[in-house]
Amino acid sequence: MIYKILLFDLDSTVWDFHSAENYALTKLLENHGVSDIEKYIEVYIPMNRAMWRSLEKNEITREELVGTRFAKLFDHFGLEKDGHELASEYEAILSTQGQTIDGAEEMLHTLRDAGYQLYAATNGITTIQKGRMEHSSVTKYFKKVFISEELKVAKPSPLFFERVAKDIPDFDKETAVMIGDSLTADIQGGINAGIDTIWMNLARKENRTAVKENRTAIKPTVEVRSYAELLEFLV
Repeated sequence: MIYKILLFDLDSTVWDFHSAENYALTKLLENHGVSDIEKYIEVYIPMNRAMWRSLEKNEITREELVGTRFAKLFDHFGLEKDGHELASEYEAILSTQGQTIDGAEEMLHTLRDAGYQLYAATNGITTIQKGRMEHSSVTKYFKKVFISEELKVAKPSPLFFERVAKDIPDFDKETAVMIGDSLTADIQGGINAGIDTIWMNLARKENRTAVKENRTAIKPTVEVRSYAELLEFLV
């Protein structure tokens, strides 16, 4: 066994964030009388993704992201809304959504039975992620869940991983690996922290970080495109 400690990202690695987000957005927009929900979602998704990327680069604060993204969405359509109120409403809805990707629970069960120590390491809002853990069938597989808001630092900062390491008994960089779907957060974070990385590329995306980031491409230690490939590598 090469590794002992597996650090798992949650959204789009284990959890089905697309389904959870779509449900929460739809309910929020319905509650505020939006008729053309698809048009709003088409604007929100790339805007929200860009804001999270800005957070990763320390260009904005978490408070700015959470408090302004929905106000900006409605402002795009010429409507004035209280961003903080919308954020609270959205968080309450999303925090009940614990959908997992097909096969995720079986994968985690296999890895735990194989003797690995499993931890979750997620960039997210505490109330949302804790709520979703309460509604998720995979919570029992993780020895602990590390949430960026609680750690007061987000992936890809090496400080995120330093704080995680301090809370894991006998943590050793040589026997730990970060597993996640985001090249810029999970994989770059692992690289920054000096630990191996596994890119969980379930969406089978092309690695275009060299183009998007105007830099050398972010290269994971290993890339897998299914849970079967992950298990083949680890078990």
